[in-house]
Amino acid sequence: MRIDGTSALVAGGASGLGEATVRALHAAGASTTIADLDSERGAALTAELGDRSGFCRTDVTDGDSVRAAVDVAAAQPGGLRIAVCCAGIGWAQRVAGRNGPHDQAAFEKVVAVNLVGTFNVIRLAASAMMAVEALPSGERGVIVNTASIAAYDGQIGQIAYSASKGGIVGMTLPAARDLAASGIRVCTIAPGTFDTPLLGLLPEAAREALGQAVPFPPRLGRPHEYADLALQIVSNEMLNGAVIRLDGALRMPPR
Repeated sequence: MRIDGTSALVAGGASGLGEATVRALHAAGASTTIADLDSERGAALTAELGDRSGFCRTDVTDGDSVRAAVDVAAAQPGGLRIAVCCAGIGWAQRVAGRNGPHDQAAFEKVVAVNLVGTFNVIRLAASAMMAVEALPSGERGVIVNTASIAAYDGQIGQIAYSASKGGIVGMTLPAARDLAASGIRVCTIAPGTFDTPLLGLLPEAAREALGQAVPFPPRLGRPHEYADLALQIVSNEMLNGAVIRLDGALRMPPR
């Protein structure tokens, strides 16, 4: 898939991994639609990038909200051919403890944002991609999801987060098979510990310790490294139905 001259939607594109991906896609010549709840950051990024960039305030748990963002992206020159979903939240709580059982509403919220939100982006972006003309190779579009190594190495207190990310891993192959006849590829990136705004809230010593736990390179991942892989998935036609760990060989301990 050639990126230059296409339209790309990035859910969760106002910060962190999503922002890095928006910047990379825009630099490669795509028209970028940033779908995010953070209107302030989304508008600022759009203003900075200028031409070929737009923002839609989007709640990924709401199908109508995602559809509106997809419609904006689909109306851009070249039609919607690239969709990346980086929208997600976390929650830390044990299944049961001194304060009682895990909060059900919190579990459902994490699953709604991370798993159902990703499903909404997949299904609605794919529907729009089906409407564009196939390229000479037969390809119409590429969808990149974001899981986490917590899908495999969930730590203490990560049951909600791990369940939601494990669901994204589980959706990847069937989604790719469902959409293969339409020339739409689906892959998922499972990042390790990355230097995102969420980790930016931790003390520097804690951030350093997280980075040192990575076998090599012994540091936190950089958002542009996620973006680089997302663009490689878009460009490499043989990448389909795959979940790729991006973690420096890190395997998370229990805590």
